[in-house]
Amino acid sequence: MSEAKTATATEAATDLTNHEPTMRAISQDHLGGPEVLHEIELPVPKPAPGQILVRIRAAGVNPTDWKHRSGAGFLPAPPFVLGWDVCGVVEKVGVGVTLFKPGDEVFGMLPYPYGVGSHAEFVVGPTRAFASKPKNIDDVEAGALPLVSLTAWQALVDTAEVGQGDRVLIHAAAGGVGHVAVQIAKARGAHVIGTASAPKHDFVRELGADEVIDYRETDVAEAVKDVDIVLDTLGGDNQLKSLESLRTGGVLVSTLPFPKRGLFAEAATRDIRVELILVEADHTGMLAIRELVETDRLRARIDKTFPLSRAAEAHRVGEAGHTTGKIVLTMEE
Repeated sequence: MSEAKTATATEAATDLTNHEPTMRAISQDHLGGPEVLHEIELPVPKPAPGQILVRIRAAGVNPTDWKHRSGAGFLPAPPFVLGWDVCGVVEKVGVGVTLFKPGDEVFGMLPYPYGVGSHAEFVVGPTRAFASKPKNIDDVEAGALPLVSLTAWQALVDTAEVGQGDRVLIHAAAGGVGHVAVQIAKARGAHVIGTASAPKHDFVRELGADEVIDYRETDVAEAVKDVDIVLDTLGGDNQLKSLESLRTGGVLVSTLPFPKRGLFAEAATRDIRVELILVEADHTGMLAIRELVETDRLRARIDKTFPLSRAAEAHRVGEAGHTTGKIVLTMEE
């Protein structure tokens, strides 16, 4: 090939690259604190067969985001774009997709942990990770729900099979997973006991909790006995202490790893089932969540919203641990 032809081909390739549509995204080049987050431009992804491209309107921020940002997670070394919660509008569909068409409003959770990437203006994901957005809530609330709702649903319903009359203890009942779990357990007919600091007791009762325990002033293990199910989102010593609240044959479900020694032996002596849950993308679960929302049995509490460009600030606020409910990023500046 002549030098002229080579130059022409190179220019054409460069021109094509320059005209690819781009999007804003929040990325990081290093592990660390919120300061490692920064805004970049990336090519808008293209949906593969069985995928949809979603224009993001709102995306929740969860503890797993700041854990992965700092290196305490499953993702390989950065750079990467965080975010699993999605609420938005279908922009394009891949080959074989029949559930959605461009223009449909959807919400859902990207496959956890490796399907990450919703803290951006666009994201692609498997069609069946999504459901049609409930019409009775706004984009921010829909963007807050998927990860925490699926976590609570899969823990309480799929794993512990919560039902009418069950006594359920939910730790951190005012938090992201906790405040949703209270509502799901009540929707299933359970008697719900939640733990929270005193200033959050009214909020937890408004969610439907039958009893609220101030964990700062009360030994929960002594105050709560003979429950059927415990949902733990705190980890550490709280897991072992939770065994004391469970009846023989009860179930402890935790979102955090268990200690290597002690807990399982103690659980076995009490005939208590112990389960670690890692949330999964789930179309059927999202349909169940949508039904609860549309029948006014489930709502997300929004603590704060931040524009995408202020993602680092959202992480700082969330990581401080004083929020009630959820923090959400929006595409509006």
